[in-house]
This record gives sequence, structure tokens and C-alpha cells, in this order.
Amino acid sequence: MSRTDAILSRLLALHPKLIDLTLDRILRLLEDLGRPQDRLPPVIHVAGTNGKGSTVATLRAMLEASGKKVHVYTSPHLVHFRERIRLAGKLVSNRRLNAALEHCERVNKGEAITYFEITTAAALYLFAEEPADYLLLEVGMGGRYDATNVIDHPLGTIITPVSVDHVEYLGPEVAGIAREKAGILKRGARAVIARQTDAGLAAIEAEARKLGVTPFVAGQDFDGFEQNGRLVYQDESGLLDLPLPRLAGTHQIGNAAVAIAAARHFGLPVSDADVAECLKSVDWPARLAPVKGKLSAPLSPGQELWLDGGHNEAGGGVLADSLRAMDARNPRPLVLIMGTFANKDAAGYLRHFGDTPVAVFTVPIPGDRAAWKASTLADLARSLGLKASPKRGVKAALEAAAEIKNARVVICGSLHLAGHVLALNGTPPV
Repeated sequence: MSRTDAILSRLLALHPKLIDLTLDRILRLLEDLGRPQDRLPPVIHVAGTNGKGSTVATLRAMLEASGKKVHVYTSPHLVHFRERIRLAGKLVSNRRLNAALEHCERVNKGEAITYFEITTAAALYLFAEEPADYLLLEVGMGGRYDATNVIDHPLGTIITPVSVDHVEYLGPEVAGIAREKAGILKRGARAVIARQTDAGLAAIEAEARKLGVTPFVAGQDFDGFEQNGRLVYQDESGLLDLPLPRLAGTHQIGNAAVAIAAARHFGLPVSDADVAECLKSVDWPARLAPVKGKLSAPLSPGQELWLDGGHNEAGGGVLADSLRAMDARNPRPLVLIMGTFANKDAAGYLRHFGDTPVAVFTVPIPGDRAAWKASTLADLARSLGLKASPKRGVKAALEAAAEIKNARVVICGSLHLAGHVLALNGTPPV
């Protein structure tokens, strides 16, 4: 066990629940730490169900293309915890991370606090100690009572597409979930809202009205779409003709448009050339990304291997849409290798694919008892009319997929599974 893992294990034992949404505990710890949240660079706070990470990655690439230093906080990590924290553009070192975590542990003095709360406090402490031009701060879950919602005066807020997820904490209805996400809106701070369902948008706009905020809304105030192999963005300031995002998938058009809208609406020092440059270079691992390396060895010549961490019903929808677009350009048999958690709507996820997959191989998520059993997930897939069979792990599933000529093989269903795949492949995020 690494020193970081040992520290995190101790922190995990400070609260009986992994998630307990409230702000009392983190505000108490931040007060004892000297209120680092008041000593941050301008903050852009990002909530939503899907697309948060891709939107943050695109904004970071834009700002860095313009020469700015950017702090970033995202979650969860894929392989190493330090992926969550970027200090002025670089992943935090193990030494600085460990020192910050242990400092927060000492200051906390054994008081009850959740793992995400105390690690978020450590991130804010680090951000306050290192100069930067901006902080891109991603919500962990929900918004209103999320541990990141301690910034009184952000430069701006973003809400990416809202859908049903984490129902045990946020409820089963999109409108209620959207109200919780809208809890990050702040009086006096501009807000950019991605395209939403009617119920979700109505809930967000109602919360915005209470604060006197007029949100900048996709489909009303700005839009982005693909045209002739280009990304066309338009808002009240004019039209941009841009390269398509390097990130694969039809949904990345919308994510890029939200990031561009935020840059323009928040008055960020980003030129049109910076936007074009960032779209060509932006990277966000395990979001419909090709896999090259050791894991592709069992596959047959002519096959493709992809990895996607989308894990809820809406994530299945955007993956299925993107794969249909790929198939229209380059038809191939589709094979899914899927593992997911037991609290996820696996049936809703799989229904988006219809009868397109020629095979579904289900796998466990190593080391996690909260995941669907591969056999149970295979039974579910078969009940939906899919040809499915359980496998003992990713390598066994890849060996089975190798038998399907010219297949497009997609490992999907969980960011935790995606992290396991990247570790197996020897290609952790950097």
C-alpha cells in the first residue's frame, strides 16, 4: 500500500457513510484551516450529471492555450488519486498531496467528516497555496450540499446536462435533481446552462430567478452543431467556424459549445485561435477513447478497441448515438464489454443500443462488491434480447471478442472499470 493509500484509508474511517450530503462538516474544517476558499483565484464551478469532466478539460485547454495557469479539481480518479488535483496545470505531486492530506487530518482532530469532504478541503488548501489564474472546480455529486459548494463569489457557474443518477441521494425525478444541481448558482455570478430536458431547464431557471441570475442557455442564447466536418458555434456575439473536438462522440459537440459559451459569457481572455487550438488538442481519458497497448494484443487484425466511462442511462444514450455515427462512416460489428455498479440502471443503459451489438460480454469490477455480478448482468442483457455471456474479467472478454471478425469492441459501463482497464494496459492518465 502506498503512503497516499494509507492516508486515504485512515480518512475513509472518519465517517460511517461514504456520502452524507451537508456542508456543516467541511465548513467547520475550512474555518480551522484558515478559510482557504477565500484565497483562491477566480473560480468557475461546474455541476451536472454528464459532461462535467469533458467541459472542464475543454475550458482548461482553452485557458492554457491563451497562456494562463489553471488549477483543476475533478472526480473520481481513474487510476491514481492525484489525478483529481491539478496545480497550475500539473498533477499534484505525491509529496505535496500527502502533506496536504496529513495536514487536514491533523487539523480535523478525528472529527466526523466524509472522505470526499476532507479530500476536497485538502484540494482547496493546495489551490490557495499555489498561484494560478483560474480554478475549474467540478462538483462531486448534486450541487447544493456538495463539499465543493463553499465558494461564495465564483466568477461563473456551469450546469451540464442533467439526467437521473444517484437516485438514493438526489431522488428519482429530473426536476428535483436539477434543483439540487442549481444549488451552485450564486447571486452576481453569470451562469451557462447546457441543453436540458424541459423539466430540468424549468427547475434550473426557477432557482436562477430567486437569485436574480439570467442564465445563458444552450438552444436559446447559444448553440453548437456539426456542419461539413466542422464545429459551428453561434451566439449573440457572432459565429465561429471551428475544427471538430479531438474528443470522440457526437455529445462532445455540445460539451465543446458549453465550454466556448462559458469562455465568452464569463469574459475569459481566450481568443478564437485559442478555441480552435484547444479543440484540436483537448484530452480527457476514458471518454470514448481508443485503446492502444497491451490490452489490444488479443484482438484480431482489423478490430478496434475503445473505452468509455459513461455509467448511467443518459451515458448509455450518448455512447449509443456516437457509435451509430461511427458505424454510419465505417460499419463494423459492435461488441460491448460491460461492467457497472448495482445501483446503476443497467437496463436503461443497454436499451439505448437496441439489437445493434452482436455480442455483450459482462465482467465484474475487480475489488468492488457493489458491482453487478457478471452472471446477473448477462441475464439482464439476455432479457432485453441481447446475445450476452459473462466472463471472469476484461482479458477473458477480449479473448472472446477476438473471435468476431472486424469488430468494434467497446469496454463500457463504469469509470471504475475504465480505471482498471487503463491500469491493466499500462496507460494511466498523466
